[in-house]
Amino acid sequence: MKKSLIIVAVVAAAILVLPVINLFRWSFQAKKPMNIILVNKTVPTLDREKHKSFNWILQNSRFVKKENKNSYSYRKDYYGFIPLRPLKEKQWGRNEYRLTELIDLAEKNDAVYFTDTYGVFFNDWYKGVSKSRRSRRLYGGLNNNDFLLIKEMKDRDKLIIMEYNAFDYPTAQFESVRTQEKFGVEFSGWTGKYFSSLDTTQADFPVWMTAMYRKQYGLQWNFNKSGVVILNERDIIVLEEGTHLKNSLPRIITDEANSAKYNVTPSVAFDQWFDIVDPVNSKVISYFKLETTAAGNTLLTDNFLSGEFPAVVQDLESSNVYYFSGDFTHVNIPVWTSKVIGGLKLKKITYSDNQDDTRRFFWLYYRPLIDGIFTEYYEGIRK
Repeated sequence: MKKSLIIVAVVAAAILVLPVINLFRWSFQAKKPMNIILVNKTVPTLDREKHKSFNWILQNSRFVKKENKNSYSYRKDYYGFIPLRPLKEKQWGRNEYRLTELIDLAEKNDAVYFTDTYGVFFNDWYKGVSKSRRSRRLYGGLNNNDFLLIKEMKDRDKLIIMEYNAFDYPTAQFESVRTQEKFGVEFSGWTGKYFSSLDTTQADFPVWMTAMYRKQYGLQWNFNKSGVVILNERDIIVLEEGTHLKNSLPRIITDEANSAKYNVTPSVAFDQWFDIVDPVNSKVISYFKLETTAAGNTLLTDNFLSGEFPAVVQDLESSNVYYFSGDFTHVNIPVWTSKVIGGLKLKKITYSDNQDDTRRFFWLYYRPLIDGIFTEYYEGIRK
């Protein structure tokens, strides 16, 4: 009995001491001064969930502001939609760059990351309102100033990263097309997402999709297993596990060379929204793979689609320009842990060996990818 208590005490002490050791090690890591512009127009809560994981990586890897060597704040250091306290009063503001500031911003900053440009809509902000596919936009979409900032940054060979949904509604077509050209891609108009259950009784299930399905096929929505839904402005495709998919979770696949370069896992499950782009003038670093059956292949082919499409592309004109065609930053992780979680020593807590564990995406793909891209660029500008 006494021996068991000693073992428990030793394990408990180790659990308590390990974060302190990691914090100590983190505090002595060399800082990497780099001026970074973060743009997030989709911030319907105080959590800032759509860019918090990115800030986690910046802080964990010790990327700091050049002027004062301070870490970036996920609460304050971004452009976009700003929820104001108290949240129950539903007051909000915006932090935007003006046209007259763009040249100066491009000169002074090393990188810009558009984590989410979709925006905030009436039904998202004012809870309790019945959900529909679209409601009145409060704020969002790429605009002319965004495009001009991208242009000025690219002209100076600065680092530019943009994520999923930048080219689709609510971005105007003119801004969408010319921004696509800057990233060397062409948006197909199709977006999609994995659902752990296609049963419409599940909480937060987007029921407007069922109306699209009935209108297109004249059939009732009778799906209840897991699956992937892919849709555009008028059409919808439902891929259900067992019938259309061998495994309903999309995979992000990276070849051996890029896995080694960015230190990412060759295959990882992904469960968030994605869009389908054509890598017209860009290099594919990773790609999405849907494990379709013969029926699933037929359904995709009938709509001129494939089960494989780009996940991360790099512009051929400028190697510092990347497009992520997935909602990569949508990971809710406490920012404070960036100082106490070192390496992958807490694997059993952060993720498992199960290949379908979607937590693996952040730890084995997104985190090393961002760290690799930013570190490579930082080393380049130091020379």
